[in-house]
Order: sequence, then C-alpha cells, then structure tokens
Amino acid sequence: MTITATSLTTVDSLPTRPTAGVGGDPARGLLPLARRADGLVGSVIDSSTSLLAAQSHDIVRFAMGAPAAEVIPTGTFRRIAAEVLDAGSFTYGATEGEPGLLEAVVAHHSTTPEPTRPERLVITSGGMQGLDLAFKLFVDPGDLVAVESPTYTNGSGTALSYGADILEVPMDEDGMDVDALETLVAEAGRTPRVIYTIPNFQNPSGTTLSEPRRRRLLELAHRWGAMILDDDPYGGLRFAGDDVPGFRELSPDDPLVFSVRTFSKVLAPGLRVGWVDADPRLRRLLIAGKQAMDTCTNVPNQHIVERFVRQGGYDEHLAGLRAEYRRRKQAMDASIARHLGSRVVTTAPEGGFFLWVTLQGDDAAVATPRLFEIALAEGVAFIPGPALSPSGRFQDALRLCFASTSPERTEVGVRRLARALDIARAELSR
Repeated sequence: MTITATSLTTVDSLPTRPTAGVGGDPARGLLPLARRADGLVGSVIDSSTSLLAAQSHDIVRFAMGAPAAEVIPTGTFRRIAAEVLDAGSFTYGATEGEPGLLEAVVAHHSTTPEPTRPERLVITSGGMQGLDLAFKLFVDPGDLVAVESPTYTNGSGTALSYGADILEVPMDEDGMDVDALETLVAEAGRTPRVIYTIPNFQNPSGTTLSEPRRRRLLELAHRWGAMILDDDPYGGLRFAGDDVPGFRELSPDDPLVFSVRTFSKVLAPGLRVGWVDADPRLRRLLIAGKQAMDTCTNVPNQHIVERFVRQGGYDEHLAGLRAEYRRRKQAMDASIARHLGSRVVTTAPEGGFFLWVTLQGDDAAVATPRLFEIALAEGVAFIPGPALSPSGRFQDALRLCFASTSPERTEVGVRRLARALDIARAELSR
C-alpha cells in the first residue's frame, strides 16, 4: 500500500451529480446527490485514525488530539459502568439530557467564574454535535463564518456542510487578530453570522485569546449581530500561566455567546458526551435539532459521567491531567530543541494538547504534506498545516500533539521527524 498525504483526505470518487431537476439514473451510474453534498469535506484529523490503524510498522502518533491512554480513569469507569449496568439504563432518554447529568454539570460550574443553569444546557454527543447544532441554527447557505487561521477544520468543515462562506482570520501569540477580523469584514462588505473561536489553548496553534481581544470580540459581535461560537474543550487543562476570563464571565447571559463543551478531552473521547450552554430561548430549537440527529445522547454513558463527577475526585483528576500534560509538553520542547533546534519555531502553549511548528530557513521550502509522507514511512505521524486551513494555507507548518505520548516516545518521534526533514530537504536539492 502506497501512503500519500492525500490518503488522509480523499475518499472513493462518486459519480458526477446530475444537473438540477434531473434524477439519478441507475443505468448511467449517476447518484441524485443533494447540492449540500459538495460541502461535506470530511476531517483529515479523524481520517488519520483509520490511516494509522492500517500501518504495520511502529509509529509515534503525534497526529490525533486524544488524551493519553494512561490517564483515562478506566478502572473507575469499569466500576461505575457495572453500577450503571445493574441499574438497567438502556431505554431512550430525554433529548436535553439525563436530569442527573444536567444537575452535575450545574453543580460543578457553580464553583467556577462561569456558573450556569439547567435551562441553558443541552447534553450532546460530544463537542462535535454541539458545533453541528450551532451551525444548523445560525447559518444559511452563503452566510459568512469567520474562523481562526489555522483552525480546527472539523469546525469549519461543519460550517461548510451548511453552505457557509469561510473567512480565515490570522492569529498571533494572543490568538485571533481581532483588528484583522474587523478589516477583513470591511473588505468583504458583509458581516459574519458566526465567529468561530477556540479561545483556550487553541487547536491547532495552542495559543490563548487574550482578555482585551475577548472584550473586543464581544463588542464586534454585538455591533454585527453575530454569534460567538465559543468552543472550549481544553479550558480545564491550563498547566502554566494565569486564567483568562471566559466570554460568559465577561458578558454573563449574553445571548450572542453559544458555548460548546465536552468531556472528551478530560475524561475519554469514546464516551461521546458533551454539552452546549446557550440562551434559554434556544433550548427548544436545540432539542428539535438534536431530535433530528440521534434522539438522545448515549444514556448509559451519561450516567457514567454523572456518577464520576458526583462521586468526587473530578477536580483531582483534572489536577493530575494538568501536571502530566505539563511534563509531556516540556519533554516535547526539549526533544525539539535537541533534534530540530533553530530549524523550527514553535508556539508556547500554557495548556491543552498542541504545539504548532513552523519550518524555518531553507527547511521552509519543504511542503509539510510531502513531509508527512516521508515521516509516516520513518515511523512518526503529525497533521500537516494545510489540513488545518480551509484554503490550504500553512504549507510550511504542522501540528504536533504532545498529550498522547510519553516523554520517552516523544523523544523517539521527534528524532524520526528530524530524519524525515533531512530526507525531504535532500529531495529538494536533487
């Protein structure tokens, strides 16, 4: 099997869609696809799971943004799951979520700067369903959606699936450049319906949106009547620096802030349990939108999460994650310094999962999709920069996840990455 970077993004080609008004003709092999099918771009990140599973050689996996297997509390989950199974929670549940889990989320947030109420919450099947519900509610075909650049392309891909036009906004060490956003919107001659941001330890850059920029973004959202889609999977994973007030702390009960949260990054992604926190007037629509997807989030898994949070130890679990991810991030920094040195520049995240790496000097001529191909053969995987931009920017950059690998494996992976970069540079000189 020949592995190429396009293996991450392509699927078997489909027959050409018939022109409007013409049904599918099985004899001609045509399929009557809806026009929205053109916007289904899929996920390079998610596709990497299947690609890596197909490999037979050892690979250090810096690609997926998943919690380290060693820090998932599987023993506790097994015990709680046995309790839940004995209770027989196998029927349909309320679309808005199991009452006990809603109460547990409210109780946990009552001790934070962003308390909430049950009428603001709907439990979702992971954070991705929260993003889908947001774009379903707020975006019509042709609407403008502003996103950070680079961005989590599962989010921008969801916007595209609803026909959005994407406006990519540059970033720096303080997150989205909000002044640039204002300029780009003026140049576009129309305002965004949604501003999509990952404010804390952004995926993929690892940067955090500064407080002044958060305040400015709120001002612009109110001027334009735009929703701020506040996607924050990593906010509980700060391991350095000081907390930055969230949008809901800066502007409590703001109807233009739609918050997406998940247990995927702090408990386990396979549970597929998250929630949205939004203006209570949206709850009926959120329930209706979710009923058109899956009726309800997995009921037994909701009870597992509820009991884990209620039985205590959740805050201690988070503290343990923060300490471990700090150790792993420092290990990746040290390995990069040893094996890549001045050949790259990296971001300096104070939490979360990711480093954004930009090639420097002559190495910047190496296209990271090609580097991915070589690196995979050498036994290390990452996400190439263009996969994290709807328009394919960042040919000279890549995303590394430091959370999933031990310091020992990280050392091996970065050494392999340096070797792959040497090979890629040699190709250019032929």
